[in-house]
This record gives sequence, C-alpha cells and structure tokens, in this order.
Amino acid sequence: MAEKLIIDADPGIGDAFALTLALLDPEVEVLAVTACAGCVSGPIATRNVQAIVELIDPPRWPRIGSSNLERPPLKLERLSNIYDPAELCGPGGLGNVEFKTAELHRPREAAKVLVDFVRNFPHQVTVLTLGPLTNIAMASELAPDFPELLKKLVCLGGAIQVGGDVTATAEFNMFADPNSARKVLRLPATKVLIPLDTTNSVILTYDYFRRLSNQYNGRFRWLWEDMISFALRAHHERRGLEGFPLREVVALSFITRPQMFTTRSEAVDVETKGELTRGMTVCDQRGVTRWRRNIDVARLVNKDGVLDYITDVLAQHL
Repeated sequence: MAEKLIIDADPGIGDAFALTLALLDPEVEVLAVTACAGCVSGPIATRNVQAIVELIDPPRWPRIGSSNLERPPLKLERLSNIYDPAELCGPGGLGNVEFKTAELHRPREAAKVLVDFVRNFPHQVTVLTLGPLTNIAMASELAPDFPELLKKLVCLGGAIQVGGDVTATAEFNMFADPNSARKVLRLPATKVLIPLDTTNSVILTYDYFRRLSNQYNGRFRWLWEDMISFALRAHHERRGLEGFPLREVVALSFITRPQMFTTRSEAVDVETKGELTRGMTVCDQRGVTRWRRNIDVARLVNKDGVLDYITDVLAQHL
C-alpha cells in the first residue's frame, strides 16, 4: 500500500526536486502539498507548489494548502555574515524561471489542510517538512489532537555535530522560525529529524547531473535546465561547492527507503534568543542525559542508495 504523505515545503529548487520525485513515485500517495514561508514568501511558495504540480500533472492531484506569511520572521537583509537562500535558488525560488499559474479558486490555509487530512486518516499520514516548522506549529495550535493523530513527522532541519548553513551555528529551517521549531520538537508525536550532518553527504555532482539530464531531458527539461543547473552554478559561485547537496531528496528518501538510514533517539531543543546562536539545534550528548529523549535523529545514510532512488523513480517515466 502506498505511503500516505503530506509535504510541507517552501520551494526552493531542492524542494521542487523532492516534490517532483514524490509525485512520480508510485509507492507514495501525496495527499496534499502545503506551502510555507521560508526560502521564499508564503504567496510565492504557494505559487511554486502549484506550478510544480501542474508541470508533473500526476494522475491524482494533491490538495494545495496556501500561505500568506512573509519570509522569514527575522529579516535576513538586516543581518551580516549569513547566507541568504535567495542566492542559491533565485529571487523566485525556482532558478531564473517564473512559472505562470492561475490563482487557486478556493485557497485553503495550509494549517487547516494539514488538520483536515490527519483527522480524515488518523494514524495513517506521514508529514514531511522541507522548510521552517511554522505550519506544523500552527496546525497543533488549531487542533490539539493533531500531533497524536499523525503516523509520523519527518523534519528536514537542524545540525547536531556540524556547524550551520545560514549562520555559523544554525541551519536555515530552524533559524527562520526557531519558536515554532521548539514547539514542534516538544510535540507528543513520533518524530524524526534529518539534520545537515546526514544530508550534506549526498551531493548531485556535475557528472551525475550530465548523466541524468541527458537521459531524462525530454519530459523534465525544465527541472534540469531551469532549476538544477542554476543551483549547481549558485553553489559553486556562492559556496565554492562542486555539486548540489540533495538535502530535500535525502529527507524524502527516509520515507520511501527507510532501510538506508541509521537513526538514534536523542534529546534535542532549539535556541530561540541567542545573538550568535538563534536557531541552533542543541542536542544533549552528555554521558548521562539530563533531558528527555524526544526525537529520532538520522545519523547515517546510504549515499549511493539515495542516488539510485532518484534514478529508479525517473526511469519509470521515460
């Protein structure tokens, strides 16, 4: 039976790639895609989600949850020495391209869509968050039974034993809305964290990009030429990386290929106020843990297995 999945995203080229694979994967039933403010504003995230769904045109379209929030709570341009995600994904989130879409006829708020589906399918729905945790916190406030009705919550975010990506100490999804992150980490739900420690090890190299783009360029020309090629250039120019970290695809792979991961139960919290540590993911790794363990953390991943997963999904849609 296909995994019932809701994806909460702030597309973002990486989010767009992961969402594309999820919509193409027959082992996943994407019930809904909810937009959140993060890499781009809520309205742009909503538009990007809609554009990707229309481009894929899956047999069964997911429900789209909209967001009107601006990005992010703390304005990035007021800070120095940080990385702005717009530098890596473009001002509209999807490289140099702006996809035109019609306005949603009856837009429904993302948090309400999350609550509706989880209540309709109690203990059956996995929620994958690829952006800040704002919508999950809002859904939990809207419906106190929301966390307990989830099958699982898989969150891309945080850094356990490595530095951050947006500041020296913080990963972007936690940094953008640390108050919501702290609330979500404390929810009474089955939760998994996919941190930078794990995701940064899986890279889409230039050689792998050329191989995939040559083989699957027909139907997915927009993905390779308009998005991922932009991301490769941006990561090289802005961060000196010879490749594009597939963070969001790694997080999706945890749901579709959990056997590729090693996890460990940890006690994790998020710093909300520090001038230098806002959004820092703090893990109690003392010999005798003083905090209660509250989340499973993905520690290791089969890197080749993630790349094989991409190829396996795309090969079914030549």
